[in-house]
Amino acid sequence: MELNKTILITGTSKGIGRYLSEYYAGKGFNVIGCSRSKSDLTVENYHHFLTDVTDETKVKEIFTFIRKKFSRLDVLINNAGIASMNHVMLTPIKSVEKIFSVNFTGMFLFCREASKIMSKQKFGRIINLSSVAVKLDLEGEAVYAASKSAVVSFTKVLSKELSEFGITVNSIGLTPVKTDLIKGVPEEKINSLLDKLTLKKFTELRDISNLTDFLIGEESSFITGQNINFGGV
Repeated sequence: MELNKTILITGTSKGIGRYLSEYYAGKGFNVIGCSRSKSDLTVENYHHFLTDVTDETKVKEIFTFIRKKFSRLDVLINNAGIASMNHVMLTPIKSVEKIFSVNFTGMFLFCREASKIMSKQKFGRIINLSSVAVKLDLEGEAVYAASKSAVVSFTKVLSKELSEFGITVNSIGLTPVKTDLIKGVPEEKINSLLDKLTLKKFTELRDISNLTDFLIGEESSFITGQNINFGGV
């Protein structure tokens, strides 16, 4: 049991975030989650905020709560994200702005505020979820891949800026996961993506928690600035 350890996870109303929230609450963490919709997770050590990750004021309110309630933050997992598949010539500027706002700017805000707490306690683990789309250069995913590429680049630089404070920063490149994020993607498109992997299968939720467990562990204090892709990319 990880009693008294505090973890913040974004995008927790469903999918990966919902799974990780329940998983870490079950391991005894104090779990803080947020999303734009309600969560059905009702365990005592889970605290949910209705928050748009791009709203700086609302984001800061979450960290004020963490300081007052727990006085520390051990782990941040930036899971919140959106996807869009479209040819560049058919992509409206509003889609570009929205994707970068959620996938990059939101992640940046949480990293910045988390680092303020973690730097004072001289310990922290930050994990940003990226995508194998960064490596595969998939047609129709130019903007999404670019936003996740920004996540990877930011992760590497941030790891250097925060290293002196005992904070590690890593990212995980996900293959498709069977969540609402890919429900609207044509099956042939998903199959084409999977075919490009060494291990041609979906990422399972337990694959994600297995890796996050490793990265947040005390034994992983020497691993930082890395992007670990699933599927053998």
